[in-house]
Amino acid sequence: MPAVDGDAVIRPQVFVPTSRQARPPWWRRYGVRIALGIVTVVVATVVWYLFTARSVRIELTPADAALEIHGAFDLALGGTWVLREGQYRLTASADGFFDLDAPLMVDDAEYQTYRFELKPLPGRVDFISNPAGAVVFIDGERIGVTPLGAIEIAAGEHDLEIVERRHVSHIAKLDVVGRGTAQQVEVILEPNWADVTIASTPAGAQVLIDDENIGVTPGTFEVVAGTRELRIKLPRHKSAVEQLTVAARQALTLPPFVLQPADALLTVRSAPTGVAVTVDGRYQGTTPLEVALAPGREHAVRLSKAGYAAATRRVTLQATDERTLEVQLDALLGTVMITATPADAEVWVDGVARGAVRRLQLPARSHRLEFKRAGYESQAKEVTPQPNITQQLAVRLLTHAEARLAKLVPRIKHPAGGEMLLFDGGAVTMGASRREPGRRANETLRTVNVTRLFYLATTEVTNGQFRQFAKAHSSGKFEEQELDKDDQPVANVTWLEAALFCNWLSERARLPVFYRVEFGKVVGFNAKATGFRLPTEAEWSWTARTRPDGSPTQRFPWGDALPPPERFGNYADRSASHVLGRIVFGYNDNFIVSAPVATFAADARGLFDLSGNVAEWVNDFYEIPSEAAASDPLGPASGDYHVIRGSSWMHGTITDLRTSFRDYGEDGRPDLGFRIARFAE
Repeated sequence: MPAVDGDAVIRPQVFVPTSRQARPPWWRRYGVRIALGIVTVVVATVVWYLFTARSVRIELTPADAALEIHGAFDLALGGTWVLREGQYRLTASADGFFDLDAPLMVDDAEYQTYRFELKPLPGRVDFISNPAGAVVFIDGERIGVTPLGAIEIAAGEHDLEIVERRHVSHIAKLDVVGRGTAQQVEVILEPNWADVTIASTPAGAQVLIDDENIGVTPGTFEVVAGTRELRIKLPRHKSAVEQLTVAARQALTLPPFVLQPADALLTVRSAPTGVAVTVDGRYQGTTPLEVALAPGREHAVRLSKAGYAAATRRVTLQATDERTLEVQLDALLGTVMITATPADAEVWVDGVARGAVRRLQLPARSHRLEFKRAGYESQAKEVTPQPNITQQLAVRLLTHAEARLAKLVPRIKHPAGGEMLLFDGGAVTMGASRREPGRRANETLRTVNVTRLFYLATTEVTNGQFRQFAKAHSSGKFEEQELDKDDQPVANVTWLEAALFCNWLSERARLPVFYRVEFGKVVGFNAKATGFRLPTEAEWSWTARTRPDGSPTQRFPWGDALPPPERFGNYADRSASHVLGRIVFGYNDNFIVSAPVATFAADARGLFDLSGNVAEWVNDFYEIPSEAAASDPLGPASGDYHVIRGSSWMHGTITDLRTSFRDYGEDGRPDLGFRIARFAE
């Protein structure tokens, strides 16, 4: 309903739209502005290019070569290009030259000049010589034989040589213009020979110059200049040989050669071969042999060889005769009787197998006898039998193990001054039966085989020896009893200190160290190293528990019962009863604490104090081992403690005096030291 304001009435009206005028297209409305924008961009681009570009001058040889630079605007003024910094490709070409295609690197310099030279095309050269047939060399390379035409040769200077055997070589510099230009080289070679007149008596002999037949005597021959070998040969005569010096174009007449009748030729063969031959008392060589003999007279030919009767033959030959002399020498025999161990060992004589013979008849000269058998090392002997005399020869072959041992030095000294003995090891029973009195739980009964050859010190390391490594070390005292004398065994050393002492010895002896050390700690070992180390528990047990005569293992080092024999070793005895709690009753060794090493007698293997004096560190980490058999064990790879073997001056009970007793620890003790070992190979 229409709104009412007082008496006014609002009435609806009909809408009539106003008329619209048509608008022009967009290109007419914006064309000028777009054109101005494009011009502005172009001008700005040109200004930017000119502002950032560099002036680059390109100089070409030849100067008239056509040039094009790829990757750039074609802006060049009189050989100068306007280029921005960067890499371009330049090409150029000219008649008579190879086309050039090269990189062009423009840097940030304001003005730059680059020079390029086109390589000229090769020239075509003809070569003519008089006489023809000469060989042409360019820069030492043969290119052909004259006449030679249209040979392409690179432009520039070259070494030219034209050679003909009988003429003087032409040597010169050749300047090739190139660019396809044709050139001609023509030379006249000068003669390089002389006329040489040669005659001989008798005449008709062949004349050879440097082994080339040039005719027969008498005659005049053209001989090339230089030093030549002249040989005059005539059947049934000795050749005449002379060095001849010829100068070009200088004629030469030689005195006539008088040829002598030729020698006869005697071939000497013998059985056996290798026989010495003398003719008329002069040594000629060994058979088989050819000997030249003067014709027309008798010669004495003597043949001789050690172990054979000499033989002489008389021979007369005429000039150019050829004869063969064959001689069988009679052997002078001696007898060799052989006793071999093992009895079935085979014999080889001078490299020839003769079987298991025990009686040999051999020529009376030196022979090489070699004895062989499977499982044994071969052995060689030099024997010289005497005629009609019987000789005796005894041979004992060693097993491979015995041979290995024989090649090694049985006794050596280590750098600190102690001695070591060589041992070949073997099987040993370690541990003890559960029924054995005094047995401890860690003494597992097992069999171990020691196969590697090893050296073991005859004594424990002394204070004096250890102080060469650690000058400040002191073994101290026990109950006011001195442990620190130079000849007493070192004590109060840790396992680590003992291992470091071993490495120090290896370095002094220039041997590969056994223990791997990092930051002063042993972190492992090299099982193949031959340097010094502590003995393995297996090695210690083998030396302590086995006997060289193979007798059974005993409970104690001296037997199966207590007490030990008087002064057998240094144990807890009556003299130490006031400082030690437990002693061996009924035994006295007169040492309260450790004794100087080697005070008591050595055992059957030559080792001192393996029981008694001080207990000894060994290489192995401590564990309770299994009952499984083992070969060459080095102990566990890791652990908290190391094994200690052997009794000491503090020990006096049935438990710790036994050879199977095992202890363990890490720190030093007054009664604990060590001895050293090393693998022999």
